[in-house]
Amino acid sequence: MTQSLPRRASNRRLTRDRAQRAPENRGSQAPRREDQPSKATTKGLARLATPQLNYLVIMAVTGILTAVGLTMVLSSSMVTSYARGSSVWAEFIKQAIVVVIGLIAMRFALQLRPATIRRLAPWMMVLSIGLLVAVLIPGVGVGGDEVGSNSWIRIGPLGIQPSEVAKLALAMWGASILPLSKRPGNDRQTVPAFLAGTGLILGLVLWQKDLGMTFALAIVVVALFFFSGISTRVITAGVGLLALVGLIFTMSHSFRSARFTTWVETFTLKFSEDSTQGSSYQSHQGILSLSDGGLMGAGLGQSRAKWFYLPEAKNDFIFAVIGEELGFFGAAIVVILFATLGIFGIRTALAQKDPFMRLLAATLTVGVVVQAFFNMGYVVGFVPMTGVQLPLISAGGSSAIVTLLTLGLLANCARHEPEAVSSMQHEGRPFIDRLLWLPEPVSYAAGDQRRTERRTTTHVYGEPVTRQRPIGGAVSQDYARDRRRTEQLRERNRRYGGGVSADRYDRARRSLLPDREDTTTQRPRATRRSVPRNNPGQRS
Repeated sequence: MTQSLPRRASNRRLTRDRAQRAPENRGSQAPRREDQPSKATTKGLARLATPQLNYLVIMAVTGILTAVGLTMVLSSSMVTSYARGSSVWAEFIKQAIVVVIGLIAMRFALQLRPATIRRLAPWMMVLSIGLLVAVLIPGVGVGGDEVGSNSWIRIGPLGIQPSEVAKLALAMWGASILPLSKRPGNDRQTVPAFLAGTGLILGLVLWQKDLGMTFALAIVVVALFFFSGISTRVITAGVGLLALVGLIFTMSHSFRSARFTTWVETFTLKFSEDSTQGSSYQSHQGILSLSDGGLMGAGLGQSRAKWFYLPEAKNDFIFAVIGEELGFFGAAIVVILFATLGIFGIRTALAQKDPFMRLLAATLTVGVVVQAFFNMGYVVGFVPMTGVQLPLISAGGSSAIVTLLTLGLLANCARHEPEAVSSMQHEGRPFIDRLLWLPEPVSYAAGDQRRTERRTTTHVYGEPVTRQRPIGGAVSQDYARDRRRTEQLRERNRRYGGGVSADRYDRARRSLLPDREDTTTQRPRATRRSVPRNNPGQRS
């Protein structure tokens, strides 16, 4: 009994401590660790990790921007279409036809396989150079008196701007050859070839006096340099050279040099009376349109600037009409849509395993998104004015078709993400694929082209590490036999004309191997005489 008293006292003390702590913890849950994410954060991260999310978001944003663009083209062009003696729907119908052609081109781009896109890249480059040269031929290129640059080819009622095609071709071709510069010995061939092609394209566009498209092409070139991992010095030198050429080209024309003065006045909102009737007229009217919109806007179709106050209301300055009719919130939605396209385009590039697909997705994304933000930037006065259109929003034939084709290639990259391909193969295609009759994407192995090239070449290996060497001047039988086989193999190679194919090489090598009965290379196997089963006691 005396030994159990201390134990009972300790049990009694433990029970009392538990009873004191019980009211504090009764009805309460265990405290959550601060480093653990909340349930909403976990659910959001799980949604972002959905395999087909990038593809579906890119397709959805493209559709929304296309619908917004058609609506704003109708609203901003009604007055000018009616003033020309035609219906108020004339410009809208023309743009709708162009958008339908662009959607067909986008559907075609969605069905292409990555290997096919890579094979088409050089031919797109050849086509774009041919079109750029054709623009410079007198009687073929038009547009000099209308827009200040001779950069269009008119075929009946249709107009083609070859620089738009060149922008897409440069992105495809650069993405196909620049990853090769990372291979040993190829950097001295790939980068100079790309620089030569880029210089030719930029020179032809500058010859057309189209500074806006030169800037758009420069965006693509810088994106290719940056995402391909080329040296920072090369990127800095290229950007400096492009800036110097642009500055010289701008200062050589008085109406282009006046854009810097216009930019300063627009940025500071201090317009002089002379400039508002001259070089700064369009920028001043754009700022007035944005200020009239306020937060909620004047209402769809209620813009006053389109009544011959704002030149190019349906083209370069259509974002000002959006701000006036839809207000700050409507303009912010357009900005958010382009930002979303940029985020999920870069996510698509990061999800790729093949260098070509990764570089293509990143370059196409930057080419579209940066052009959009630059257009909106010079409308509000953040950057100097340059004649680039707002993708998918501004009226324009070549721009709409090439932009939809570009976004089709970007969505194609998203369809061919390894996780997206696996998801579609196991869970089925999404609704948009079934609606467009798109086939199931085929897995694209990273580096497959390089492996195919290596399979068609003869592999030459070094000296085997197990080859025996002479020891102390004495030559063993194994070393002499191996050297004799090597000499025989070299003799056969010379006899075949300097080399043999892979299968003949294997047959020739196997023919030199020793037979299993060769007593010089193997010890004779110990044989055991069979013992009859009916006499197990018999010895051999």
